[in-house]
Formats: sequence, structure tokens, C-alpha cells
Amino acid sequence: MIERGAPGTTVVERRGGGSVIIAIILVAMIAVVAFFMLDMNRGETRKDDAVADAAGKVGDSAKKIGDAAEKAADKLTGDEKK
Repeated sequence: MIERGAPGTTVVERRGGGSVIIAIILVAMIAVVAFFMLDMNRGETRKDDAVADAAGKVGDSAKKIGDAAEKAADKLTGDEKK
């Protein structure tokens, strides 16, 4: 806005800068949302890794049980391997 007071005097008022503040707020909000999205993804990955580890342990245990059963059957039938 330009106002003219006394002859030869010009007063210029500038308003604005609000768009810069809005831009900073938007960037901050995007950063916060991105952080939480990445954190949730890491949580899912940890959970998937835990499930895979547990499944591997179950598989190892099943193999040991199968080996023990085979040895027991060999002892009963006399087919022991040395």
C-alpha cells in the first residue's frame, strides 16, 4: 500500500512473508510424516524378521525330531549306521 502524506513524502508498507512461514510449516509437517512412515516401516521389518527367525527355529527343531525318530527306528530294526 502506498500512501501519500505531505508533498514529496511516500510511505511504502510491505506486507507479506506469510507465504515463507507457511512454506516452512509445510516442510516441517512433511518431514514429521515421513519420519513416522519410515519408523512404521522399520517396525514391520523387525516383526517380519522375528517371524522368519521363529520359523527357522521351528524348522531346525523338526529336523532334529526327524533325525531322532530315524535313529530310534534304526535301532528297532537293527539298521544302525555308525
